[in-house]
Amino acid sequence: MSVQKALDWLSRNEKASLDRLIDWLRIPSISTDPAYREQTAAAAAWCADALRECGFDVEIHPTGTRESPGHPIVLASTPGDATYKGPHVLFYGHYDVQPVDPIDLWESPPFEPVLRDPRAGEEGGRRIVARGAVDDKGQVMGFLEAMRAWKDATGKPAGGARFTVLIEGEEECGSVHLDAFLDKHKPALKRCDVCLISDTGMLGRDRPAITYGVRGLAYTEVVLHGANQDLHSGLWGGRCPNPITELTRVLAQLHDRKRRVTIPGFYDGVVPIGAKERANWKALKFNARAALKKIGLGPSADIGEAGYTAMEREWGRPTAEINGIVGGYTGKGAKTVIPSRASAKVSFRLVADQDPREVTKMFFKWCKERTPPGCRWELIDHHGGHGVTTPIDSPAMRAATRALKSASGKAASLIRSGGSIPVAGSLKTRLGIDTIFMGFGLDDDRVHSPNEKFETDCFTLGTRSHAHFVGELLSMGG
Repeated sequence: MSVQKALDWLSRNEKASLDRLIDWLRIPSISTDPAYREQTAAAAAWCADALRECGFDVEIHPTGTRESPGHPIVLASTPGDATYKGPHVLFYGHYDVQPVDPIDLWESPPFEPVLRDPRAGEEGGRRIVARGAVDDKGQVMGFLEAMRAWKDATGKPAGGARFTVLIEGEEECGSVHLDAFLDKHKPALKRCDVCLISDTGMLGRDRPAITYGVRGLAYTEVVLHGANQDLHSGLWGGRCPNPITELTRVLAQLHDRKRRVTIPGFYDGVVPIGAKERANWKALKFNARAALKKIGLGPSADIGEAGYTAMEREWGRPTAEINGIVGGYTGKGAKTVIPSRASAKVSFRLVADQDPREVTKMFFKWCKERTPPGCRWELIDHHGGHGVTTPIDSPAMRAATRALKSASGKAASLIRSGGSIPVAGSLKTRLGIDTIFMGFGLDDDRVHSPNEKFETDCFTLGTRSHAHFVGELLSMGG
């Protein structure tokens, strides 16, 4: 059977697959930093070449404008056999990565991948340490290597199944040009029946999972302006507003004593967690204390909205978080000033059916109603995206569940994620396409942090799961 041939190819080529991943990880595709524009484009070209080697028809599409260019999108496709009647699958991933700061906390240079065994006190097995190892180059590579295997096993791209592949280069900086791309290519993309994304995680080692829901996101920046210049604190302290003091005074009102968000209307669109879903999550036996211990916190740190467990707060409830705050003098030594401005990055994780645009409007209105005397606001809407929940009983979802069980030998748990993947919301709202999240990361992979890793067992599970998924698709179309 072709699926066994594909699996055999993957077993024979494990080292070559890892070597290819390491080559891709060497490219510093930091999308948010203009200094890495050429390297980011090189990562797109690398991905395009890999897809061509798998037999796909490939195009690289520029984004943005000549005056304000974005990073390219790789779009690839395979027609499928004439006899294929299974679903047309859109695979989405991203080749861009997060900045590496603080660089001094990396155990090895972030773009010089290291393949090593665990050290004393580290859980898990052999791993690749590099920026992008798990988010998202390593997970995309699991799909690409499965495509290589099926090409070798059958001589056909994707073994004869029908795929469209969209790999973008701006996921880590807000996917600012993605919606325009989806609109431009809407006729072609609407032919897809379902989207498959590998940019999520498992419940743990040997605990495979498929994510059926992710939260939405509204990301903002608020700047509070005071005087038209920094002021001597001895001459002006107590005589005029200090933007840092006033900004923190306002933001401290974001939550009440039960840690609920105080913005009027914030919870109006929230779909409550159902009793059955709550019971299903409880049965997963998530250990909140153990999770806190891994990040250096004790049991008393299990805080959040009253009336909900840690898992319920992460998967099924919205949040408001201050992600960064800046103002005044922060260098070495002393400088006694009252700054002319202070700013904060404030984000909201959203659940169904909250609209990120409406939440942003509510927040800005809330800020204006609390404008400190003598100050003015500068309110910036950076980006957002809708949360999505995918039906768990669709044919494609059942195929993914069977594929993961075949690859791992264990039934996959159906879970949600507290993170946000804006493309899933865009695909649903603009194209009507549901998304299946079949990811292979672990909660200690240090995503977005120094020493990001991807364990080789997880990578292997990813390659084999995608190979089995193709086999499931072919059996559906037979």
